[in-house]
Amino acid sequence: MTVTIRRRELLAALGGAAAAWPLAARAQQPATPVIGFLSSRSANDSALQDAAFRQAVNEAGYVEGRNVTIEYRWANGQYDRLPGLAADLVGRPVTVIFAGGPAAHVAMTATKTIPIVFVSGEDPVKFGLVASLNRPGGNITGVNTFNAVLGAKRFELLHKLVPNATVTALLANPNSPTGEPETSETQAVARALATRSSSAGVTRSSP
Repeated sequence: MTVTIRRRELLAALGGAAAAWPLAARAQQPATPVIGFLSSRSANDSALQDAAFRQAVNEAGYVEGRNVTIEYRWANGQYDRLPGLAADLVGRPVTVIFAGGPAAHVAMTATKTIPIVFVSGEDPVKFGLVASLNRPGGNITGVNTFNAVLGAKRFELLHKLVPNATVTALLANPNSPTGEPETSETQAVARALATRSSSAGVTRSSP
């Protein structure tokens, strides 16, 4: 599922992470801050999200190549590459890491000191990203888009639009660590509505 980055929320999350970062850790960083961008997707698949991210950074007063550097690491749908890419950013080292979806958990495992800002469609508490919504704890904060809950709501809306449908197909990425919760929520709603939901695995969005 596509995640849309809201500029206001991203700015707030970035600002919160910077404020919470220990002064000693900041002192070890170069004069020009380096943002690490870690994604399980490809640059082509994330063009819109990347543009929104860059705009949010600009609105915060930073211009890439002038007073900030952005290091991109794309896994291109190969989730087993994420740990190595995260370790590369940590070793750089970067000032802060932005990570979406499955990349957020990998980033959290890679460092306990560098601030991490995430965008997640799943429950961040259930997924183990934060201790609680009110008090995330650790070095991580971010935005939750509640994709799993919204997926179920979309199914309910679809059922109202096509009430006579007996079988509904659900496309999901079987390799994504965060794909199963959304699939389970949707299938639970399907069973409650006495409708059969057939799940099909899709690992690529384009040839």
